[in-house]
Amino acid sequence: MKNNNTIRTLGVLTSGGDAPGMNAAIRSVVRTSAYNNIKCFSIYKGYDGLINDTMSEVNARSVKDIINKGGTILQSARCDEFRSAKGREEAYNNLKKRNIDGLIVIGGDGTFTGATLLEKEHNFPVIGIPGTIDNDIFGTDYTIGYDTALNTVVDAIDKIRDTSTSHNRLFFVEVMGRNSGHIALNSGIAVGAVEILIPEEKLGLDKLLKTLERNKKTGKSSNIVVVAEGDTIGKNVFELAKYVEKKSPNYEIRVSVLGHIQRGGSPSCFDRVLASRMGVSAVEALIEGKSNLMTGILNNKIHLTSLTEAITQNKINENLIRVSNILAT
Repeated sequence: MKNNNTIRTLGVLTSGGDAPGMNAAIRSVVRTSAYNNIKCFSIYKGYDGLINDTMSEVNARSVKDIINKGGTILQSARCDEFRSAKGREEAYNNLKKRNIDGLIVIGGDGTFTGATLLEKEHNFPVIGIPGTIDNDIFGTDYTIGYDTALNTVVDAIDKIRDTSTSHNRLFFVEVMGRNSGHIALNSGIAVGAVEILIPEEKLGLDKLLKTLERNKKTGKSSNIVVVAEGDTIGKNVFELAKYVEKKSPNYEIRVSVLGHIQRGGSPSCFDRVLASRMGVSAVEALIEGKSNLMTGILNNKIHLTSLTEAITQNKINENLIRVSNILAT
């Protein structure tokens, strides 16, 4: 693709929670810029770097040997200043001082909300790349980091199942997903969980207890209940476990919170390719004069969605809920 000369210099940043594959996306943006003779600036610590002018010019060689690394080499940080119009104006002034003509932001809904405001207030071109393990962004089948996080969760629960079977224990395993059950639902099906508790579906304690009682009667040797951290069936997974233990004293119950190991690790092949495709698409969208859009993937094809629409939470797959109910029998 030839540069139409509207975009001579662009900036790239990562914001919000880190996700495996963000570095692959950064690499793709930088190298696609170089391919199109566009200068590229790395912006460090998200929107904080915009306000404090923490930027440096990079080239194709600057991003060597990062495609396999987890986390983000640009780092990420909260930035309360960017929530104010004054902070965003300061960020805009720094972008213009560096002669940056467009911005690519890699992150989730909070990141896209900030980008939308910057674009609206200062008519500054922005393109988003969805990077979050939660897969809760509308307009894309998959977000960067989701596949790697799922593989991490499945590997961990497979190990937990070994001890669950050995001691005939009931394990409550909490996975990430503050407002979204995508990780819990998909990993739960993959590991053969007896129940999956997600924010989108109000299972209820009675149904959970009935399931566990049925499994006890049918001689099930191990029980794994996968719980999204945002599920509201109990105040938290520990209180939920205590309640079940009180109601079902025949069970020896353990709780395992997987926590931030889900964010780390080398990105999967899928996430590396996904991030690479999205990075190329984001730069090309800026070159074509587009703005306030997110590059996603639908039915294995690149698809552009407005940032405003993208921050609407991606709906859970109802058919997967049906599948999980059938297979938990």
